[in-house]
Parts: sequence; structure tokens; C-alpha cells
Amino acid sequence: MLTTDDIKILIKKYALQNAVKYNKLPQAGSVMGKVMAAPELRTRAKEINSLVGEVLDEINNMSPDLWEQELNRLAPELIAELKEKKEPEKGLPPLDIKGLLVMRFAPNPNGPPTIGSSRGIVVNSEYTKKYKGKFIIRFDDTDPATKRPMLEAYHWYLDDCEWLGAKPDEVVIASDRIPKYYEVAEQLIKKGGAYVCFCEQEEFKALKDEKKACLHRGKDVEENLTLWKKMLSGEFKEQGAVLRIKTDISHKDPAIRDWVAFRIIKTPHPRPEVADKYNAWPLLDFEGAVEDHLLGTTLIIRGKDLTDSETRQRYIYKYMGWKYPETMHWGRVQIHEFGKLSTSGLKKAIADGTYTGWDDPRVPTIRALRRRGIRSEALRKFMIELGLGETDISISLDTLYAEDRKIIDP
Repeated sequence: MLTTDDIKILIKKYALQNAVKYNKLPQAGSVMGKVMAAPELRTRAKEINSLVGEVLDEINNMSPDLWEQELNRLAPELIAELKEKKEPEKGLPPLDIKGLLVMRFAPNPNGPPTIGSSRGIVVNSEYTKKYKGKFIIRFDDTDPATKRPMLEAYHWYLDDCEWLGAKPDEVVIASDRIPKYYEVAEQLIKKGGAYVCFCEQEEFKALKDEKKACLHRGKDVEENLTLWKKMLSGEFKEQGAVLRIKTDISHKDPAIRDWVAFRIIKTPHPRPEVADKYNAWPLLDFEGAVEDHLLGTTLIIRGKDLTDSETRQRYIYKYMGWKYPETMHWGRVQIHEFGKLSTSGLKKAIADGTYTGWDDPRVPTIRALRRRGIRSEALRKFMIELGLGETDISISLDTLYAEDRKIIDP
């Protein structure tokens, strides 16, 4: 059994390795995670949590210049481990292109573009420039209730794209194209690939978890078409019915089993051109799947956490006889200075006066960077050099500031 002193040394090793790697005092949670990976220590979490605090205080009182020296004394193998880890390749890998390259960046305009958004804007536009392709901005704005679009955000996205040197070749607004989604939904019903379901959410979940079909799944095409038309005409109340894509009810992943393609939303859309024109609204996986086909998208770059979306969408493509676009995945990027800030959280903080607006220098938006005087070339280069690796990465804005200084004083 490890003594308290043994555990403190172990904590110090991992804490110093983290400090050397990121050149800053580590977070307690990061060190705890490494230490608690040892099975024999998992029952001593309370004790270890206290010891981590003590060790971090000790390291905080050391000069950062001595961190690597101390780590080398305690655990030279951890220094070697840091040096052996392959640095991710910088820049964008070449593509094997056959025909016209068509790529899209598809934001929900429920807030302005963030620093994270700039990665999608820059990388997609850079590839289409390099291979003389087509770059599309598509506003996925078909949720007027939960992720309600902001009217100003449509302009903000296009303005920030232009500032980044990524002016799109085409702009598409999904809420303008609802009839196209209705047409595809009707075709899917006729092919036996979709059905109207009246199950309560919890009722369907219970059946789905047991890999059982609900009683609505077996209705014939004509009945489903009649019910679908009633959904469109507004005869059902909100949450009264949904249109589901018929998949594999025994699929190993419950999220794939007969997923919802359309739901009834009575909240008017903020765009006056749309307002209360429609009752049935497509969910993102349906709308995005149809749009990628209609727009002729040939390559999609999406987060590795969205592989379920591709699996769901492929059912539509199979029913319709369409070819699914090539897909690449990348890992998440976390900016040290901002942590986890959601658009909804920022909206609330702006409303209560914590921030002065979407261009407040303390918020992670492109507009805020512009207000701080960051040059677009610096942000563009910063995002290109991140590359397309699937490993999640954590970076500091210091790198962006360094790129900006190079432009000012090359």
C-alpha cells in the first residue's frame, strides 16, 4: 500500500509534467485524473484531492524555470515521454479530388460566429480556394423554438466570412427551403422509409431501449401520407406528432433507432419571410442530409463527435438512392482562456450585464477579436495550422497573438 509520501511524489510528478507541457500551473482535475487512473488509489479519492491541493501550492511557489529541472530529477522518463509524443502535423493535408470540390459551412445563426466557428469557415474556404471549388454558407435555421435564430447573426456571419477572406460562392438559408424538405419526406413515406408517430417521448424511449417497435411503425403508406398532411396543415398540437425515419429498431446504438426527422413547432420563426408559415419543422439531421444532396456537397468536415449524424443520414441516402459525400473528422479545440462557454450562456451573461455585448473583448467571438485589433490573416493562419487531426487539442490565444505580432513586426 502506498504511503502518503509516496502518493505526494506521484502527484508531484504528474503535476510537473502537466506544468512543463502547458507552461502553466495545472488544474487540480487534470492531475487528479492521472493519479486516480491507478486502481489501488480509487478508494482514497478524498485524501488524494487534499494532497493535490498541497502539491499544487508547492509548485505554484516554485519558479516556472525550475519545473523541468525538478521533473527531470523526480521522473526523467516523463520528460522523455513529452519529447517522444509526436507533434501533430501543422497545416491542411492534401485532398484526392475528382471533379468539382463543393464544401459548406453550416452554422445555426442563434448567435454570432465564435472563434470555434472561424475554424470551419477558414478550413472549408481554404480547401475550395486551393482546388478551385465552391464554398457555400448554409444557415441551418430550422429550429425556431429551442435554438432560435438571431436576425442580426445572418449578417454577422457573412460579414465575418468576408473579413476572414472567405466570401462564400453561394448563401443558402434553410428556412427558405422548407417545401423541398416536405417533398423528400413525402417520398420517404411512399418508399416505406418514414412514418408518423404519436408516442409520448418517454413512451417511445422505453420501447426503443428494449428494441421494440411502436404500434405506429406498422401503419401503411396511405395512412401515413394522410397523417403527414395533417401534420403540415396544423391539425395536431405541438409535440402531438413527429415524423420518424424507419431505421433498424435493434441497432446497437439507441440514438440511431427510428430517429425523429420532423416535429411540430408553433413558435413563429423570427424571419418575417417565414414567421408562422409552417407547422412541421425538420430536425438538423434531416435538413442537413437533404441540403448536402441538393447542393451537391462532395466533402464534409465535421467533428468526430458527430459520427451518429452520418449514420442517421445514411438511411435517407439509402432510401433515396443518393451518394453520401466524402467525410473527414476533426477533434475538438478548447481555448484555455475561455473554457466552456455556450451561446445560450453568453446570451444570458450579456442580458444580465456581465458582458457589454457580443463584441465585448472578454467573449470568444470573432467580433470581439476584431474589436481587439486582431488581424484576419493571423486568425486565418492560426486555424490553418491547427490542421485536421482527430485528437482533441487545448490551445492558448497566446499563439494567435504571436501570429498577429508577426504581421505587425515581421
